[in-house]
Amino acid sequence: MNHKNTLCLWYNGTALEAATFYAKTFPDSAVHAVHHAPGDFPSGKQGDVLTVEFSVMGIPCLGLNGGPAFSHSEAFSFQVATDDQAETDRLWNAIIDNGGQASACGWCKDKWGLSWQISPRALVAAVTHADPAIAKRAFDAMMTMTKIDIAAIEAAVAGR
Repeated sequence: MNHKNTLCLWYNGTALEAATFYAKTFPDSAVHAVHHAPGDFPSGKQGDVLTVEFSVMGIPCLGLNGGPAFSHSEAFSFQVATDDQAETDRLWNAIIDNGGQASACGWCKDKWGLSWQISPRALVAAVTHADPAIAKRAFDAMMTMTKIDIAAIEAAVAGR
């Protein structure tokens, strides 16, 4: 990969495992290259996987096996726009069922600590609606959810 801008994501020896999971879970995602350390480094030995070039939904990423010094936080997340409840459920469940953790308002965390917002397009449209009353009803409904329920958002928009 030779991109002008690449997200570098820090892992504790699990960059290839994470990249492989993302590649099989998200559309337009792939593992492109695995690079082994040419010498010993603080968290590994010569020959260990040092970096993994991959893409997540077309976004170029570099997984760096930097060791335990740093971990992911909710200050960074991938926001995934989903088209329907089936896609929302599939992606959410893939993350949760692979050792992830549910959070609130469509957020979850994968087993490596990286945060994801599984955000149906219907939710985004509803909470940014031009009518402030509709936006508030949708927002209030979202605030009660972990995984987003599109039917409940649509009901809030309709005032039911």
